[in-house]
Amino acid sequence: MIEEYVNKIINGNCVDVMKLFPDNSINLVVTSPPYDNLRTYKGYTFPFDDIVTELYRIIKEGGIVVWVVSDATINGSETCTSFKQALTFVEKGFRLHDTMIFQKTNPVPQIYRKRYTNVFEYMFVFSKGAVATHNPIKVPCLHAGLELKGTTYKNYSKGEQSRTKLANPVKAEKLKGNIWEYVVGKKAVDQEAKKHPAPFPYELALDHIKSWTNEGDIVLDPMCGSGTTCIAAMDLKRNYIGIDISEEYCKLSEDRINIHKDVELSLFD
Repeated sequence: MIEEYVNKIINGNCVDVMKLFPDNSINLVVTSPPYDNLRTYKGYTFPFDDIVTELYRIIKEGGIVVWVVSDATINGSETCTSFKQALTFVEKGFRLHDTMIFQKTNPVPQIYRKRYTNVFEYMFVFSKGAVATHNPIKVPCLHAGLELKGTTYKNYSKGEQSRTKLANPVKAEKLKGNIWEYVVGKKAVDQEAKKHPAPFPYELALDHIKSWTNEGDIVLDPMCGSGTTCIAAMDLKRNYIGIDISEEYCKLSEDRINIHKDVELSLFD
């Protein structure tokens, strides 16, 4: 039963731990794996193919895996690890539902190497079959309420190209784009994760969990590091499971979760 693992941080090899989970038991995975020259993590290996196989087994039909990854530059060339991993997910049965971008507001300055400063990571969104849940995030339209003098068109066709009129006046909100921008490591909730070398922003996890799950669903991070995904899930009234092979990082995750629980309790005192 998956319930015995819910709302816990589990220290262990994620492949071994996931093998304990029932088929089709997880609604969403949000994770950022080690990659390239970080293929050994705290002295442990990164069995990528086995991880993808287990993820496909345990994700519910219609469930989502958000895979946040980037490429190292070695000998003057990017490694293409991210694309190779995306293709492996598809080969093992997933659909590549969306290729999203995590853009960093405050990227680390880089030494000039005849290339531009790297400001983003990929967020590959894989689905097991057709997506079951999507709670779309919307943003204000720049010209909300504007009465258009001309006619604005949008292409909605699947086959032969055609044009359809859009609403006039301009709507108040529109669907958020698939490039999401976040400040890294500056906000208080992200400061707690500084003991981990590569945490992603709390708001990144928050936005994906809002998008692909409903309250009470189960969110897994199989390489949970500092526990950001688990904290965001808890804050949104989802259930979480965190796994990490490092005992040190499991302790960091548990400490952060307890801090957030204490803050919530203090709000009701």
